[in-house]
Amino acid sequence: MKNFDTRRLLSFVRRACEHYQMIAPGDKIAVGLSGGKDSAVLLIALCAMRRFYPVSYEVCAITVDMGFDRADFSPVRQLCEDLEVELRIIPTDLARIIFEERKESNPCALCAKMRRGILHDAAKAAGCNKIALGHHFDDVVETFMLNLIHEGRLGSFSPVTYLSRKDITMIRPLIYAKEKDIKYFVRHNNVPVTVSPCPEDKHTEREEVKELIAMLDARYDGFSHRVMHAIETAHLDGYSPAQKKETP
Repeated sequence: MKNFDTRRLLSFVRRACEHYQMIAPGDKIAVGLSGGKDSAVLLIALCAMRRFYPVSYEVCAITVDMGFDRADFSPVRQLCEDLEVELRIIPTDLARIIFEERKESNPCALCAKMRRGILHDAAKAAGCNKIALGHHFDDVVETFMLNLIHEGRLGSFSPVTYLSRKDITMIRPLIYAKEKDIKYFVRHNNVPVTVSPCPEDKHTEREEVKELIAMLDARYDGFSHRVMHAIETAHLDGYSPAQKKETP
């Protein structure tokens, strides 16, 4: 098994898991492994954390193959081989349905919904009771800003979400990790990642909001952290302020 230097990363992941009680004894957690940096780092962290976490749990990886001709899953396979983790790649025709048949003007929303459904079914078929997604700190703040700008609504995705219809729980253990820390980890540990073949990649409204937040952070130092603090203190969507947050 390849050794990754996970110390700083695990400080974020463990804090989130303990604060929101994301992991219970005997859980089998399916990591939604897209092949990008966030899900790859999440898989590495959850595997590493099993060595010392106070309860035992299992980890597997599930990749939804969108059906793009240029998709290369060799980095995904290499990572799971390095970590000695079971990998299930689920073939689909989502790319053809969304871009060729339906020609969606807003493909990201439909794609996310369809991929989630496929991931839920695959996780249940693998005997998992939880799914871990790679959303990080920046994603929390960006989603809050997107909801505010486009819907006039205060909220983001939740740290933990129980889906009664599927009887499965979604967890997001990276919510305290900044994207810059994830990028640093990937660079310094040579983490194998997959380049997204999606034509919408880097051309979404989220990218525009990311640039807006970067500008506000540059002008008002700590802006994004204050947004997260506001989300927690207002108890939006299941967030709550931690009694004690150690500086990693």
